[in-house]
Amino acid sequence: MKDLLLAIDAGNTNTVFAVFRNSDLVGQWRISANTGRTADEYAVWLHHLLGLKGLDAGSIDDAVIASVVPHGIQELKLLCRRHHDCEPIVVGESARLGLPLRVDMPDEVGADRLANVVGAWMRLGGPLIIIDFGTATTFDVVDEDGGFAGGVFAPGVNLALDAMHRISARLPRIGIERPQRVIGTNTVSCMQSGAYWGYVSLIEGVVSRIRAEYGKPMIVVATGGLAPLFDAATDSIDSFDP
Repeated sequence: MKDLLLAIDAGNTNTVFAVFRNSDLVGQWRISANTGRTADEYAVWLHHLLGLKGLDAGSIDDAVIASVVPHGIQELKLLCRRHHDCEPIVVGESARLGLPLRVDMPDEVGADRLANVVGAWMRLGGPLIIIDFGTATTFDVVDEDGGFAGGVFAPGVNLALDAMHRISARLPRIGIERPQRVIGTNTVSCMQSGAYWGYVSLIEGVVSRIRAEYGKPMIVVATGGLAPLFDAATDSIDSFDP
């Protein structure tokens, strides 16, 4: 029976594939972003993972794509058409979201941000702040009527670590971890502390300023690949939905 929806979120760092039956998430997988992949390569990878979950790739009958990488979207469309016999809805292209965009240049708002806003509004209502921990860390504001009111961009935590390594000759390339102490005692622990606790302070500071400027109580939800890393690190985030 064809009863599955395939949702694809193509970002700068990762592409996430999720499968839903009605409103229930039944599978989710993440692959590193590579715009050189073909539709057939995506299909081999995805169908193998579906099988491991006991899901039939032939049960997918609808698909939706949100992409911030325009030159990689054609192969994702072809994946849906060739391997699942469906025409995907593309957020920001073919999708009519019915979402008021109360910003200066609506056409500049990325598909990932639009998808976040719609999903969070439908689940939580508003007003709210959505923090997305991706290649960039974004703070998006949804007003009480479900309108997109704008937001804040900051470099992603891994982007900041990578910049320190590339620009400073003696700083190593490291991964982000949650350090137990703020005060580092060697180069790596100092870098990890600055990246992690610095971003916790960024979260708390930006959320506090948005709330003060908006002037009303707001729900704060966090999403994105690195969101679980900050779970329980701050009281400024009400819920996590990576």
